[in-house]
Amino acid sequence: MAKKLAARHLQLWTDSNLRAQELEKMRASNAEWDFMGRTFLVWSLANMSLREPGERASYLATIDTIIEETLRIEKEKGMYFFLMDYARGAPWKIQPERSLFLDGEIAMMIACRRLVSEKAEYKTLLKERVDAIASRFEQSPNLILESYPDECWTFDHVLALDAIRIGDVLDQTDHSGLIREWVAMAKKRLVHPETGLLISNFTTAFTPLNGPEGSSLWMIAHGLQLLDAEFAREQYTRARKELSRITVGFGYAREWPSSWETAPDIDSGPIIPFFKISAGSSGMAFIGATAFKDEEFISSLAATLNFAGFPASKRGRLKYCASNQVGDAALLYAATLGPIWERVSKAQKL
Repeated sequence: MAKKLAARHLQLWTDSNLRAQELEKMRASNAEWDFMGRTFLVWSLANMSLREPGERASYLATIDTIIEETLRIEKEKGMYFFLMDYARGAPWKIQPERSLFLDGEIAMMIACRRLVSEKAEYKTLLKERVDAIASRFEQSPNLILESYPDECWTFDHVLALDAIRIGDVLDQTDHSGLIREWVAMAKKRLVHPETGLLISNFTTAFTPLNGPEGSSLWMIAHGLQLLDAEFAREQYTRARKELSRITVGFGYAREWPSSWETAPDIDSGPIIPFFKISAGSSGMAFIGATAFKDEEFISSLAATLNFAGFPASKRGRLKYCASNQVGDAALLYAATLGPIWERVSKAQKL
């Protein structure tokens, strides 16, 4: 499945007309999906590069194309190009204005690429990005940064800190104190009391904007594996209890626990009544289940995907008609994750 999904994504990056069509459809709904489709694909190809040395050169060439185009767009069009429109609707609390969503995921792309194979110019780019993130963290009295005006996302904090952790491994720097402080803060101030799960997003005053959300939590638990493995396992176990369901062999995930109900949004996707199935949470659940080697949940999710995702395979390329490019890229990441995290974890123990 991973090879066929990857073949479809590689086609998008070699056929500019096809890519333009896909991006136009996604950006009409959410500009973030354009950006995250890039990041999930880069992380996937980095893992595949470590698993398949014979294909490494080809995968790295695509990774470099994606990174360089993303950086070019960021420079020419600014950060708002990859953000939703409401990013311009209010003043940013922290100045100068920057989005941790973009900084963290760009840093992660560069860090994963360097972990596969060093590239001199990327060393400087990663250092600049990591230094900027770390400096802003250290200047923030509460160790939180905005992704949108007065809107902070746990997902983005965890991925930014993962990038910093990988940077430490690559460049023999040490931000372990910052990471420990942030995790301690999160346990104290970002946990939903009723479930013990991390909340999704919040203001710079720690006012929750949304409670625990499956479309964020499954990836958060995976990201925490590089920061605090015990806390990561705890979050996955709690999410599995609160959000996952298996019915006659078909697995799915809810977006919210029963103690926090709210209206569907762009992240949750449509909610199927009665079962309260969330397409967004169910898709991201593949990442959590694979990261924690939860074979029962993986197989049940796959049964649902193959039944309700409407897979379309042609000439060795696979896409899910009920999904889109970013959804398929997240599935590809779930199917390939492992080698990058294993390499970083091993280096941390040395």
